[in-house]
Amino acid sequence: MAVFNRVYCSNCKKNHNIYEDNIREIVCNRCGGRIAIKASESNYFMEYYTDGKRKREKVSSSRKLAELALQKRKVEIAEGRFLDIKKEIKIRFEDFADEYLELHSKINNKSWKKSDATNIKTLKKHFSGKYLFEITSKMVEEFKSKRLAEELAPATVNRNLICLKSIFNKAILWQKAETNPVKGVKMLKEDNKRLRYLEKEEIVKLLANCRQHLKPIVIIALNTGMRRGEILNLKWRDVDIKRDVIYLLNTKNGEKREIPINEQVKTALIRTRKHPESPYIFYKKDGSPIGDIKKTFFTALEKSGINNFHFHDLRHTFASHLVMSGIDLNTVRELMGHKSLEMTLRYSHLSPNHKKRAVDVLSKKMDTIWTPQPNEPIVEKALSVINTLDDKSYRIPGH
Repeated sequence: MAVFNRVYCSNCKKNHNIYEDNIREIVCNRCGGRIAIKASESNYFMEYYTDGKRKREKVSSSRKLAELALQKRKVEIAEGRFLDIKKEIKIRFEDFADEYLELHSKINNKSWKKSDATNIKTLKKHFSGKYLFEITSKMVEEFKSKRLAEELAPATVNRNLICLKSIFNKAILWQKAETNPVKGVKMLKEDNKRLRYLEKEEIVKLLANCRQHLKPIVIIALNTGMRRGEILNLKWRDVDIKRDVIYLLNTKNGEKREIPINEQVKTALIRTRKHPESPYIFYKKDGSPIGDIKKTFFTALEKSGINNFHFHDLRHTFASHLVMSGIDLNTVRELMGHKSLEMTLRYSHLSPNHKKRAVDVLSKKMDTIWTPQPNEPIVEKALSVINTLDDKSYRIPGH
């Protein structure tokens, strides 16, 4: 532990630490310039070690004051009263989580109410009252274990962890935390194979049990594959009845989409009564868009005897029936608004002859080679084919 005076080279601005007061001049080891050490320009720092790390703090222009401050710091360290934690990062988790929600989620996440807001509410129950720097990886593991004990799906727990990780990443970026305790925590393995869709008989039952305001919403979902938020936020200006197109400007992946509509969707839209002052197709009494249909949708499912089904599964129903009707996967991808074919491939197994068509193509191509003509011996047929082949064209490279 020591006190030193920091001086700066006027030529290259490099700083030099001087530990002895009797030195009046030094030579800069960067540019070779001479640096005069003046008492009037003193900048005294104290240097000490805590938890095996060297720390330096600027004190004043007086060596005596710097030495007194260093003695005080030594006593604090010896008595265990000094914690190397800056006051500005002593922030409660719940306070920063609210700040994260206001300054990040609401601005950058369109579905923040159903994602970040819900996750943060859960995280607060576990981490409230703790400073950001107090939350450790072990605490995060305990949180993960507790959530699993509540028999929640791994995907739900992972969404909690991802939100917590994002909160700490922002805290580090905004200089309110130094480490991310979620960084070393392993995410749970998710089962993404769930693919629930309605059979034709179930669709008929569901539509029969939908209330008047819900029925057109379900019809649009079943016939376009649009997401719930996209449907509920539809405005009349987004619909072109003459061209049979719905224009989506604000989608999940940020890209504009044109949704073709069939007669069922067109009829449902035409029969929907317009609000005299609201631009929305589906609205509340005051003209604002409908925010939640969960209760009425669940009631319709219950009356129809349909279990283990969510509104988003109507989107799966749309894609599934397209594939089962023989529509190619790339067209389904475009209609669903998927960026990659990988997301659409989950429906490929539903096509009754998806793989068979592939081998049938090969069969037709090869039929003339290995299928013998009537009354023609198989061996002679094979030999005649082999004799017609160009040896150079069918030669294995390197042989």
